[in-house]
Order: sequence, then C-alpha cells, then structure tokens
Amino acid sequence: MCLLATLRIMILGQQNKEVVLYPGIPGNPGHNGLPGRDGRDGTKGIKGDLGPIGPKGQKGEIGIQGNQGERGWKGTQGEKGNLGSTPVIARSAFSVGLTAKFPPLNVPIKFDKVLYNSFDHYSSETGVFTCQIPGVYYFTYHITVFSRNMRVALVKNEHRMLHTADMYQGAEDQASGGIVLELQKGDRIWLQSYGGETFNGLFADPDDDTVFSGFLLFSTSEAAASVASSI
Repeated sequence: MCLLATLRIMILGQQNKEVVLYPGIPGNPGHNGLPGRDGRDGTKGIKGDLGPIGPKGQKGEIGIQGNQGERGWKGTQGEKGNLGSTPVIARSAFSVGLTAKFPPLNVPIKFDKVLYNSFDHYSSETGVFTCQIPGVYYFTYHITVFSRNMRVALVKNEHRMLHTADMYQGAEDQASGGIVLELQKGDRIWLQSYGGETFNGLFADPDDDTVFSGFLLFSTSEAAASVASSI
C-alpha cells in the first residue's frame, strides 16, 4: 500500500517526465480452484466401422434344462416297408405202436410200429424220444393189458415222471396216462415196464393196440425257428 502511494505521488509530481516502471517480483502461485460443473452432453457421434472378430472363447458350462416344448404337428405318413419273411413254426411230434406183447422189463419199450415220425425225433431202434427243440411237450400212452398185471412208467433221463398200473381182471383191460413236461435239448423220454414178470401185461396184436405218442405244445427257445428250419 505504501509502495503504490509513493508511486502515484512521483507520477503526479512529474507529469512532463517519462516514467519508467519496472515489474515487481512474481508472487507465489495461487491455490487450485474448485472443479467446474459437468458440461452438457455432446451430439451423438457417427457409427464407427465394424471391428475384427475376437478370439473364440472357452466352452461354457451346460445350462439348466429348459421346459418341455409344445407338441409338434403330425408328420406325413412314411413309405411302405418291405414284405417281411414268413415265420418258421417249431414242430416236433411222433406216434408209435407196439407189435410184440410182453416187452422186456426195466428198459425202454421199443415201439416199432411207426404211425407218425416225420421229424425222426423218436428212434424205433432204441425206443427213446430225444428232444431237439426246447419247449413244453405233451406225452400220452394207451395200453392194452392181457393175461397179467401191468405197471409202466414214463421216464425222463432215468427218472420216472409218471406211473400207471392195472390189476388184470380177465379178458382185456385198458390203461392210459398223459403228462405235460418242459424239456431242454437233449432230454430223453421213454416208457418202460417194471415190477417183475407178473406186472408185464402190455399186449398188442392185429386187433388190439398199445401206443405211445408225444408232441410239442410250444417252444421256449429263441433259437427254435433256426432249429426247426434245419429239420
């Protein structure tokens, strides 16, 4: 304040003289002012060029299952398929008769009068039926009994499965039996007399028959068709 007053006095006192003023020493910088308010939004810029495709990212985790969609429209009818092959039905059957009376005891009875044996599953030489097609079979026998008592058994693989007996009363008696058995391939079936000579009354002549029959009811094997087709 004193410096300014002195300077003014000097200037006023010497109006006709050239006054030379020298700048003073610069002062210290002032403090930073307060930040100004945000300016207004500028106008929208023009759309830039499409950038290059970025690198492929890693595979993400499987998301949760979505809701079931609506049922679609019914499709058009497909083309007709090829004609299927005719199924092969498994078959096995035999029917045989006796030609000689009083056959041997405790061994397979040889029914040597062949009535039906187209598949050769029964052997008239051994008197044994051998299963070729696994399945359920029905076996039956009808016996004429004469002159003595009779006991006969249907045997499966050395095990007696069915027994039939007749106490002879005179003239001619009749006896019969039947059974359903499930067999596997290779099982053997036959009839045999047992109990001694007084129980061996099986009889046959041109007017009286003793017969043994069996046939497959149904197969239990998935391979039955291929077995039957080769017979």
